[in-house]
Amino acid sequence: MLMPSVFGDSLFDDWMDFSFPTVDKTFYNNAQGMMRTDVKETEQGYEVDIELPGYHKEDVKAQLKDGYLTVQAVKNVNNDTKDENGTYVRRERYSGSMSRRFYVGENVTEEDIHAKFEDGILKLAFPKKDKKQVEQTNYIAIQ
Repeated sequence: MLMPSVFGDSLFDDWMDFSFPTVDKTFYNNAQGMMRTDVKETEQGYEVDIELPGYHKEDVKAQLKDGYLTVQAVKNVNNDTKDENGTYVRRERYSGSMSRRFYVGENVTEEDIHAKFEDGILKLAFPKKDKKQVEQTNYIAIQ
């Protein structure tokens, strides 16, 4: 169903938000826009930059299988606050995972892929080895 642009992209997001006002939703709000990716083609290959703010190098894994590179990030955050008596005033746990998958070619190996995690950005570089034939679509001119 098409919605008028007056409602924007999040018509039902605000309507379905039943959260309590004291809950810190920073992680959940950021999760919607996580893993923003830039892919740059160079003469030698491709460079991929994936934003992972708040993640550490240990939280991120990359796997190559059947020509597909899968990047997965797992987050477990535990915020505990205690009062003077040592009883919990607030206890919040965040956990979640996300992943992206890219076709890099059947001939690309793990040794060909160079990965570096720096300042919350995963930088991947790999050569062009496979020329995947893109399906060609023929259009009919409409006058």
